[in-house]
Amino acid sequence: MPRPEHNISRANISEQALRVLYRLRQENYQAHLVGGGVRDLLLGHEPKDFDIATDATPEQVRQVFRNCRLIGRRFRLAHVHFGRDIIEVATFRGGGSDDDTDTDADRQVRNGLIVRDNLYGTIEEDALRRDFTINALYYDIADFALIDYAGGLEDLRAGQLRLIGDPVQRYREDPVRMLRAVRFACKLGFSIEPATEHPLFELGHLLCDIPASRLFDELLKLFHSGYGLEVFDKLRHYGLFAHLFPATEACLAHEDHDFPITFVSRGLANTDKRLAEDKPVTPAFLYAVLLWEPVRRRWEELVAHGMASIEAILSASSEVCVEQQPLVAIPKRFSLPMREIWALQPRLEQRDGKRPYRLITHPRFRAAYDFLVLRAEAGEADAELADWWTRFQDASSQERARMTEPGVRRKRRPRRRRKPSGSSGEPAS
Repeated sequence: MPRPEHNISRANISEQALRVLYRLRQENYQAHLVGGGVRDLLLGHEPKDFDIATDATPEQVRQVFRNCRLIGRRFRLAHVHFGRDIIEVATFRGGGSDDDTDTDADRQVRNGLIVRDNLYGTIEEDALRRDFTINALYYDIADFALIDYAGGLEDLRAGQLRLIGDPVQRYREDPVRMLRAVRFACKLGFSIEPATEHPLFELGHLLCDIPASRLFDELLKLFHSGYGLEVFDKLRHYGLFAHLFPATEACLAHEDHDFPITFVSRGLANTDKRLAEDKPVTPAFLYAVLLWEPVRRRWEELVAHGMASIEAILSASSEVCVEQQPLVAIPKRFSLPMREIWALQPRLEQRDGKRPYRLITHPRFRAAYDFLVLRAEAGEADAELADWWTRFQDASSQERARMTEPGVRRKRRPRRRRKPSGSSGEPAS
């Protein structure tokens, strides 16, 4: 498609990406803007990233750019650095074989899963190796033409998400494509083409073959994208959430009075709202929300068996994290604050004397308070307790002193409890 027939303009492409494209052309290499950047420009959106495809090998790209670093083993890539901005440059991938008989050292497939793919080829082969048709569009800097080998333009106009090739095989090659299908469907508001959608209900178990650290990164893209609540609903719809957070899913599947799903939904909606308002969000709070229900249930079990509340919450947190870590690896810089948010929940119930003054200076107090408010909004914690802390933060010194005197504040209502299994509907005593 020549330049007059499409709406992509160099004025909407980042200066750094243009510098890389032009420099590669000057060195007589092919240079194309590709993937999500092209897709978003065609849709009139502002691209988050600009990725480039070329026939230059990663080593040749590094020779062209002194500010270049090579990364990756599974997929060798070149990152060209401009301060904090990074332009990713990938070499055209070759066709290769898609079965375990391929003995080429540059392309290795095990049980259908691609474990190494550094076999290089032509732009045509590269296009057909990409995942979705709408991500296989190329913008050629040489003549500003748009190139489409997979029918991506037609799917873009139809608002349809479709895998290139056999969907089952493509999901087996890289199960993360199932998560990407959910992400693009939510982000773009596209429908998933039936042949692409059907395997999502059946192949969720393949996510267990993906490194837990990679799943952490992919889930951040999903839940910190501004449409996390919609993502959550779709992941559950396709049965994928159960393979990522089995303990949470088990609680959601046996919910009483809608408490668990209400809490998770409110937490994700809160994150979406903060992102829409350009406010900061942290993975620690996100995962505290996603894993809270199994932690809460274990906490209550331990307290019922005589363990002190604070000791019980620490023990419950440790147990849930140990079970979750092999599935989705949460780095310590996020898991430790997450556990602090949980650990502060029983301490927020202690409102007499000097305890509130010490607690309000805790570095994790604000996150723990926001967490308590979500629990109260979901009906899982006492609304009066959340209101007390809201007032305490804004109160004068005299008012704080009055609020923390024993016997001054009214007796806190007992927290609502779920019906025990098999209950006739009467509240638990």
